[in-house]
Amino acid sequence: MRGPPPDPPPECLLQLMVKEWSLELPTLLISVHGGLQNFELPPKLRQVFGRGLIKAAVTTGAWIFTGGVSTGVIRHVGDALKEHSSKSRGKVCAVGIAPWGIVDNKDDLLGRDVSRPYGTMGNPLSKLAVLSASHSHFILADDGTAGKYGAEVRLRRQLEKHVALQKINTRLGQGVPVVCLILEGGPNIISVALDSLREEPPVPVVVCDGSGRASDIISFAHRYCHPDGSVSEGVKEQLLVTIQKTFNYGRGQAQQIFLMVMECMKKRALVVSRCHVQPHNSFELNIFLATWRL
Repeated sequence: MRGPPPDPPPECLLQLMVKEWSLELPTLLISVHGGLQNFELPPKLRQVFGRGLIKAAVTTGAWIFTGGVSTGVIRHVGDALKEHSSKSRGKVCAVGIAPWGIVDNKDDLLGRDVSRPYGTMGNPLSKLAVLSASHSHFILADDGTAGKYGAEVRLRRQLEKHVALQKINTRLGQGVPVVCLILEGGPNIISVALDSLREEPPVPVVVCDGSGRASDIISFAHRYCHPDGSVSEGVKEQLLVTIQKTFNYGRGQAQQIFLMVMECMKKRALVVSRCHVQPHNSFELNIFLATWRL
């Protein structure tokens, strides 16, 4: 039995983006991760997140990478992009990287060298998801599976690594800085944060404090951990209880997540978690701050 075809090399994908899509290499790559299920944000936090993300992208010429479909964190990114496009102030390159198997109305996308309308109204009873109409481009990964995520993970990670290697300042030999931006999220998002911090060079993580679940757990640990990344017994116990309640986990599962959070805290200098609403704390500056720490 033959397995799924291998992912296209990241250099081929980047060539597609630069040569065929006529995109200029970014000076910053903002990789957005978070919850896949729909969740609400407090109005002020939604405003800070949306405006800050767009301003960071416009003022730096950044690319934004997301999961591409119109649910969860991507819906909030899409809302920010939609509001921005209605005001027509500078173009934003937002690339959705999604698994083909979870895309609703995928028949609308079939064809070669044709222009076809895509229906962004999904069936409310369907377990599939429609693509976010606010994104400028899409890359769809097909490994033969249907109705589940995962096909896009390795492809997206490899493409982000390859973009980071591109020299945007040939005199200084500087590559494209990458930032991992986290909003809400389940246990897998803590894995995403840890994987980002383990990259070489490490990818800074910007956490939207106050957005819920994984984001708030990382933010809490960051706020109360010692300079060496350790926490007191009281904070450890509070984190374990919070993880259990948040993810409906048993003590053993919560312990595993706690250890991952503590591993993140070993590189706490590369974690920025002050994205909640504060008078003198703009969201886009936190993104810049993360890149400066490289």
